[in-house]
Amino acid sequence: MSGKHHHEHPDSYSYTHERKTRFVVILTALTMAVEIFFGYWSNSMALLADGYHMASHAFALGLSWLAYFFARKYSMTEKYSFKKEKLLALSGFTSAIALQVVAIMMVVQSIGRFIHPLSIRFSEAILVAVIGLVVNVVSAIMLHHKKEHSDHNIRSAYLHVLADGLTSLTAIVALTIGMFYNIYSLDTISGIISSVIITKWAVELMRDSGRELIDFKRKE
Repeated sequence: MSGKHHHEHPDSYSYTHERKTRFVVILTALTMAVEIFFGYWSNSMALLADGYHMASHAFALGLSWLAYFFARKYSMTEKYSFKKEKLLALSGFTSAIALQVVAIMMVVQSIGRFIHPLSIRFSEAILVAVIGLVVNVVSAIMLHHKKEHSDHNIRSAYLHVLADGLTSLTAIVALTIGMFYNIYSLDTISGIISSVIITKWAVELMRDSGRELIDFKRKE
């Protein structure tokens, strides 16, 4: 049948993206749980910010994986017809909304900690933040892809881990300076900076994936 010629082979780059994304989802979810637990235990807002940021990435990456899964599943049947690009764009747009919600939550928590500071177990918090950064680097390497094999879904997943890596690095710097100079406010400021970074990525992702969803293009 002629329609089958358009079906993607399981070994195509989309299936490769699916497998890599699934691995990163599991790795991110495990690291997220560890960071949030130790963030509360060590009273570190920077570590909590990184953990919640990673939680948003786990959710977004989960959507990315599901988008690839369903795109592959329904591309193998003649019963349904849909545009895979729209599904991948919808996944990116939804994850962007989740990112923005987390950013708002982080700002509220950071301001609360700034007004009512808590003592921080710096050494433990730094250790876990470093582990989070290593996970981000591994995830970024896994999700790196050639430009010609890119789509909104894999691009959003890749940018998510890059942004999370930057947030982890910010937490490490803030915690390290705070430990040596006994400055607790840097930790809360790090949480606010992280939320600004998340907002930037969320807005860009909503803009790009939204344009794909409504076919927004400049007229020739």
